[in-house]
Amino acid sequence: MRMYDIIQNKRDGGVMSDEEIQFFVDGVTSGDIPDYQITALLMAIYFQGMNEHETSALTLAMAKSGDMIDLSGIKGVTVDKHSTGGVGDKTTLIIAPIVSALGGKLAKMSGRGLGHTGGTVDKFESFAGFNTELPPEQFINQVNDIGICVVGQSGNLAPCDKKLYALRDVTATVNSVPLIASSIMSKKIAAGSSSIVLDVKTGSGAFMKTLEDSKLLAQKMVDIGYSVGRKTAALITNMDIPLGHAIGNALEVKEAIETLKGNGPKDLTEVCVALASNMTMLVTDKSIEECEKMVLGAIADGSALKKLHDMVAAQGGDANMVDHPELLPLSNHIENVLAPCDGYIKHMDAEKIGIASVILGAGREKKGEAIDYSAGIILKAKTGDLVKKGDVIAEFHTNLPEKMKSAEELFLSAIEYSNKAIDAPVLVYDIISKPSK
Repeated sequence: MRMYDIIQNKRDGGVMSDEEIQFFVDGVTSGDIPDYQITALLMAIYFQGMNEHETSALTLAMAKSGDMIDLSGIKGVTVDKHSTGGVGDKTTLIIAPIVSALGGKLAKMSGRGLGHTGGTVDKFESFAGFNTELPPEQFINQVNDIGICVVGQSGNLAPCDKKLYALRDVTATVNSVPLIASSIMSKKIAAGSSSIVLDVKTGSGAFMKTLEDSKLLAQKMVDIGYSVGRKTAALITNMDIPLGHAIGNALEVKEAIETLKGNGPKDLTEVCVALASNMTMLVTDKSIEECEKMVLGAIADGSALKKLHDMVAAQGGDANMVDHPELLPLSNHIENVLAPCDGYIKHMDAEKIGIASVILGAGREKKGEAIDYSAGIILKAKTGDLVKKGDVIAEFHTNLPEKMKSAEELFLSAIEYSNKAIDAPVLVYDIISKPSK
């Protein structure tokens, strides 16, 4: 078998066999296939696409290219959630404790923030002492004991995908639905949970900019999940506007805690209830209406907040911060950003706003960079709100006051105004819970 023939066949619109896909994945993982041939095939896939069977075969082969996490030692139904990334997306901190309180087993691996999107691991590490690197036995035991554990991704989880993504990133082949779908689902399958809920973001702050592309990606991932025996659902949610009011690690943790107390922003609460209800439905097989009542009940009776407290304590974090969020990291410099004119906020470029928070120290542009847990942005006005010139529309938190001006300029450029009232934005566009066939 030769890579030349595989590339030529896909270039001309042919279908890759299971054997060819396995040969490719093995060669990428081992380093036997040179980068120029890998990128040639990636470009052929970018233009020619892959059918459902090819995409599923590629996903499974990539999942098996490294560690396959064995969750068989967990008693109960395991469920995982994945977001395609967004600004102000602190949903895992909210929905994981909720679903755990309702009986789901959350054995979750999460990533760090990079670029304009935040990372769940960074947010949890805002709790002093919180440990996201646990040995497998402790990981399993904690899920059995309290129903929830969130750790960093294994270094050897789907290593083929890691190599392919690095090459896609520099060869303009990232935005390919079968490659995105197989990349995400290979890691979810390798992570071991029997049920998966996907939060597919769409809009200016997401990787998928259009609703059409987001629906296509969501359906493809649901199809892959069911093809390998995983109950899967996907929600398509709005990322044309940051989620909630807080952007930045400790600031988002505080907002998550308030949401678990029932005092969260309306948009964040709505999206979290929808995600948690669908996760609960996969775990319990009850109707979505019953599951929504259960989710709201877990917030109202405090059991979800207690789960967050128990998880932080179990992973070495200062659980007192859950009870007293004012103890979380605070910035030395806080500055108000004022509206430059009268009008209704028509649009917020979430990606630009996310980058502004990175400038303030809340994120990283390169892997391994240090971040400031206290830094970020509190939005005081959002899409649809009427503001007057001079009104406070945001609050900047930073320990880098010299960065305030450049962050403010970018932030202000991200907001468009209108003289006419704006309809409230749709938050959940669609839910896909069945395979296409």
